[in-house]
Amino acid sequence: MEPHEYRFTAKERIEKGWSCDTKYAVTDESGQKYLLRVTPKEKSGSRSAMFDMQKRVDALGVPMCSPIDFWENEEGAHLLQRFIDGVDAEDALPTMDEDAQYRLGIDAGHILKTIHSIEAPPDIEDWETRFNRKIDRKIAMYAACSEKFEGDHHVLRYLAENRHLLQGRPQCFQHGDYHTGNMMLENGKLVIIDFDRFDFGDPWEEFNRIVWCAAAAPAFARGMVDGYFGGEPPLLFWQLLALYISSNTLSSLPWAIAFGEKEAETMRKQAADVLQWYDDMQRAVPRWYRE
Repeated sequence: MEPHEYRFTAKERIEKGWSCDTKYAVTDESGQKYLLRVTPKEKSGSRSAMFDMQKRVDALGVPMCSPIDFWENEEGAHLLQRFIDGVDAEDALPTMDEDAQYRLGIDAGHILKTIHSIEAPPDIEDWETRFNRKIDRKIAMYAACSEKFEGDHHVLRYLAENRHLLQGRPQCFQHGDYHTGNMMLENGKLVIIDFDRFDFGDPWEEFNRIVWCAAAAPAFARGMVDGYFGGEPPLLFWQLLALYISSNTLSSLPWAIAFGEKEAETMRKQAADVLQWYDDMQRAVPRWYRE
């Protein structure tokens, strides 16, 4: 369908998320509701590719914000998606009992495994080289940052001692920001949204945002791991996950400072949580999984 054929009778701005997109709940003449995302022209370079990848994910039967149409004009890139009539998972999960959280976590793990069945391009740069470059960049960001978090030397030590784990890692399609903040519950079922940070890389790196899940609903985080692996994962998974979380922990504070003290404090607390879960990076399996 060409974009000019749409006749929206209602358009309501949605003020949520960190994306540069402007989001609207729109309704057409038949009463059908959609989500419309508009990306400014100067930042719309990857949106066509995102639409194509979302179609591939949707074809696998993943419960998601299914892509419907895409077009570009002088305003930027327009992505029309299925409207999810539900509640934010990050708000709903903490109100549930642990069994319900765990079951939804199992679903999240199964869904992620399906997403990861999409292979990376054959000519992609090897993961060890790519991620070591990312680690170097994040260490430099943190070194240049005016603020520090307590216990940072434990994180830096773990990174220095465990880079060798990156060797020979496989790569696949990644959602790019897989955590409860990008999930919704629709009629009690989990639905995945916001693919705008999609990438290709080590499938296990996708768990690096599990810190948000573990802080809000540890049983959901446990379920997500168990659902993905069909049981308890291998030790190598935990060792690599600690590496990926260490890398993110370093860069989160410099990133947050630009958004104000409230965000910076959130990231300082997250760093403290990480160090507590991992006993100052002395243990591979975090406390939220074992306890």
